[in-house]
Amino acid sequence: MDALRHGWPIALDGGPLLLPVETAIAAHASSSQMLISSARAATLKLANQRDAAEPHAPVLIRGAEAFDLRTALPIADPALDLSSPLKGPFKADPIAWHEQALAAMELARIAGILPAFLVDPAEAGEAESVSASDLSEWSETARLSIATRAKLPVSASDNAQIIAFRSADDMREHVALVIGKQSSEQQPLVRLHSECLTGDILGSLKCDCGPQLDAALHAMAGESEKGGWGILLYMRQEGRGIGLVNKLRAYQLQDQGFDTVDANQRLGLPDEARDFPVAARMLELIGAKSIRLMTNNPEKVSALEKAGIVIEERVAHQLPDNPHNRRYLATKRDRSGHLLI
Repeated sequence: MDALRHGWPIALDGGPLLLPVETAIAAHASSSQMLISSARAATLKLANQRDAAEPHAPVLIRGAEAFDLRTALPIADPALDLSSPLKGPFKADPIAWHEQALAAMELARIAGILPAFLVDPAEAGEAESVSASDLSEWSETARLSIATRAKLPVSASDNAQIIAFRSADDMREHVALVIGKQSSEQQPLVRLHSECLTGDILGSLKCDCGPQLDAALHAMAGESEKGGWGILLYMRQEGRGIGLVNKLRAYQLQDQGFDTVDANQRLGLPDEARDFPVAARMLELIGAKSIRLMTNNPEKVSALEKAGIVIEERVAHQLPDNPHNRRYLATKRDRSGHLLI
């Protein structure tokens, strides 16, 4: 993942050398083939070809001329479609290294870059060796542990403690804010809140993240005043797990008329890529295996229950919309299965 962020090529065991199109530093690299996502292939009108017809599978494409980084980036990035409308013609080639292609797409998502690679390019530089099996062995959850904790009075409550978590497999450091006195006899009110720089910090009106965070903290403070307690899990999973830069790319596509789900899919990324088992592990480390979960998202409930957390109650968490996030909230309801109450 570090190699991909730095723009170095990776050599997948049993597959070809792959150079990430978005971050590549090999300025003169070129290739006759590119690996792209199935969603991007559909946008490029390739889904009617046999080798690009399998949904959600990576697609290997060949152009009439070799791809260099200047011509490859508009193919990789749908946000550039309006400024670079003419692409192709392309032909979809069969992939003899399917497992490695899937691993490359997932590594790109975790690294937060566009899922697009030049395949066996000339002048790519020295590659970082990777095995496709490394991805299946990668597990943030298993190696997650509490790094430290401290008192942290916040505006909602001066009776709060922050707990930091760290995993050897990931640079992201999740935190939990415990409000009130922890008790094994009472189920805490819990909110899983995914990091949102634009909403939590900048006050974006495109989503409801900032108001949800503030309301959850005040609800937990209310529990504390009645002798209960609450836990806010602040997950470092920006953009539902696709990363900040890709989230902003999705925003650009939303400006062109696409909803949240379609924008992510056009980027070749899942509309839901968060790792809820990590949240379950955080709760286990805190000592909260039976909780009241503040959410409108049934997927959070089922994911935590599958990971062994007992959900005693789902507490509705809905706030008024505004003209800027009305469509976003409707999409969460209509396409992502969020509940109204």
